[in-house]
Amino acid sequence: MRHTLLAAAILSTILPATAKPGTEIVAEGFNRPVWVGAPSHVKDRLWVIEQDGRIWVIDAKSGEKQKEPFLDIADQVRRRGNEEGLLGLAFAPDFEKSGLFYVNFVDKQQNTRISRFKAAGPDYNKADRESQEILLSFKQDFDNHNGGWIAFGPDKMLYVGNGDGGSGDDPKQRAQAMDTYLGKILRLDVSPASGYEVPKDNPFVGKSGVKPEIWALGVRNPWRCSFDSKTGDFWIGDVGQNKWEEINYLPKGKGAGSNFGWRLREADKPNPNKGIAGDKPENNVEPVYVYEHGTKGDEGLSVTGGYVYRGPVKELEGRYIFGDYNNRRVWSFILKGGKATSFKDHTDEFTPEKGRMGMISSFGEDSAGNVYIVDHGGPILRIVDK
Repeated sequence: MRHTLLAAAILSTILPATAKPGTEIVAEGFNRPVWVGAPSHVKDRLWVIEQDGRIWVIDAKSGEKQKEPFLDIADQVRRRGNEEGLLGLAFAPDFEKSGLFYVNFVDKQQNTRISRFKAAGPDYNKADRESQEILLSFKQDFDNHNGGWIAFGPDKMLYVGNGDGGSGDDPKQRAQAMDTYLGKILRLDVSPASGYEVPKDNPFVGKSGVKPEIWALGVRNPWRCSFDSKTGDFWIGDVGQNKWEEINYLPKGKGAGSNFGWRLREADKPNPNKGIAGDKPENNVEPVYVYEHGTKGDEGLSVTGGYVYRGPVKELEGRYIFGDYNNRRVWSFILKGGKATSFKDHTDEFTPEKGRMGMISSFGEDSAGNVYIVDHGGPILRIVDK
């Protein structure tokens, strides 16, 4: 008995009472990375987007980068504005067999372009540049608020997040207009061998003067969205303007036709510009979390939407992890009864051991549910159990 107690005492001095989540650097040296992720069947590799128009494949354990990019379309990508560039990547649900994937970028003519490419098997480590098929292209008004997120939902439809076209207070009133893709979440059926179809159950199909691809409206600059890999629920981080940042949420299969309120409203309040402020529009959906502009621990200036954690760190299970680009903070909360609860600031514990928290351009997720933090300055961090 004495030996058992002695062993327990020794162990207690070298093991923490409770494990704490932290981060480890997976890879470094990227040029303005804005996304990381992997196809659902891949466990040993990650794909990283560089804003100037390149996608790299790296070893998920060593962080070693392939000698050649997975895709290089830098000669097609416009990067004059800080928010322009290659911004989103989505692997087809059957990528393992088809090698098909989709990208969202701003082209040299200042159009948002949704293109389909094909990669060669069996490892799909190299895309065929010449396989590009432009599915959708539309003009951007200014050089900011491009959105750029793209992903497949649990219904295998392709969702696209578009900003309002840019400048301040949506001067061309795009977010509430139904004859433009700007300020909207689109939903496309890309299953045809060429082109795409408008899903028959999209909420505005058949309505005169309305773009039928629109699934939801009233967003300012959705800078990063995600589907919960366990529940299929939809999350949107929408960047604010004057005073408020917001996180929006829609349960799986719900929310078609939702209006998130911009430019009439900023987050859950009337636009601070009284000449623009308005009442809640029809089908308005209020955010589940709002934070004010500032530099305190629970404030910021530009939200970066994240993921509901479904990885190996038990302490984080079910928590929606997100951050702020300018204030360089990472937070999480649990959604209960449609409200954000159990808010936590993870900035200190997620800061790399050597260095500081960078400007968070994106979060990412792999097939095991691990969540990654993308530092716009170059490093990719993985959240781990320390």
